[in-house]
Amino acid sequence: MIHLRSALLFTLLATNLIALPTLAKTDVEEARLPKASAAMPNVVNRYQAMIDDLRQKYLRQSDELVMTQMVARQGERLWQQAVRDVQSGGQDDRPLYWSRLAMKTQLKQHQPAFNIAPWQRNILLNAVEKSSRGFSDINFKPNNQIRILLTGFDPFFLDRDIDQSNPSGLAALALDGYHFTVNGKQAQIETVMVPVRFADFDQGIIESLLTPIYRDNRVDAIFTVSMGRDNFDLERFPGRNRSADAPDNLNIMTGATPAAPKAPLLEGNTLNGPEFVEFSLPVDAMQNIEGRWPINDNRTVTTLTKGTFSADSLLELQNATSVEGSGGGYLSNEISYRAVLLGQQFNSAIKVGHIHTPRVSRHDPVTEMAIVDQITTMVEAAATRL
Repeated sequence: MIHLRSALLFTLLATNLIALPTLAKTDVEEARLPKASAAMPNVVNRYQAMIDDLRQKYLRQSDELVMTQMVARQGERLWQQAVRDVQSGGQDDRPLYWSRLAMKTQLKQHQPAFNIAPWQRNILLNAVEKSSRGFSDINFKPNNQIRILLTGFDPFFLDRDIDQSNPSGLAALALDGYHFTVNGKQAQIETVMVPVRFADFDQGIIESLLTPIYRDNRVDAIFTVSMGRDNFDLERFPGRNRSADAPDNLNIMTGATPAAPKAPLLEGNTLNGPEFVEFSLPVDAMQNIEGRWPINDNRTVTTLTKGTFSADSLLELQNATSVEGSGGGYLSNEISYRAVLLGQQFNSAIKVGHIHTPRVSRHDPVTEMAIVDQITTMVEAAATRL
């Protein structure tokens, strides 16, 4: 039966639904589940009924195409439930993260009603990954004249604090499908959640997400958001290179340091582009709002020859080697750089830029919802210029 369905499965793999890199057999993220479950059972087990449903359907399944569609649908249901819970007052991004890992664990530990090959199991794992991140749920209504895509990140540095939350992820859940009116026009925000893993970036997860967006001119603006420093920072000059001496969620280190920055990869090759690119969202409109935290137009960069300084323009950075962009030397900076670079390659007029939020310790729902409220106001202000 496997060989009769292979062409259909490969067709699914080639689509945006499950076009993620092959996942490691031993997943460091999943290995944290027992500790997380002991520390915060109400968070980790929030969607246990959905996980149990996935396992039961998986064990009974004897058709691999139907099974792949079922697994993808279960991931999508998980995303949609997490969105509903936050938008009805849940104030927590963490249940989605841990439940996604629990779903993947179920797929690894159990066998359906027929033997499947390792490559087929990877398809199922990738289907859960992408659909539970909102990648298959980007749905702009036809009557909306202003369309905005916003990305958030998973929690990270979980070996430091297993109960860490990420306000950018909470913002993604809170704002998915959000509608508002600006200058007499209907506007809509759609969102996705991005993993904190170098391998996913190197294998093109951001380009996979944004290529159809840029190619078809689907949106008017792209906001990438992550947790950052003390206040809000609009990261003016993203840099190409990695330099942060910090692990991702798989505890992978790139080997990059401030003294020896490294360019990221794209599908096995060095990511080629200028050393710095520039934020193009309307900074003045976004700064001209009232909120709990200051909003900085952050122009601070680091280069090999000049060190750290505030840059006035891209021209000033033209012959430099990037160590840190305004957003730093980690994946927060990189998602912005990749998004801007891809837009340039498509000669796109879509406005794009990165927002660093104030940082939080562990899970702080009051502070995080205040952060989400200010992000919402900034996005609405930016929309007046789109």
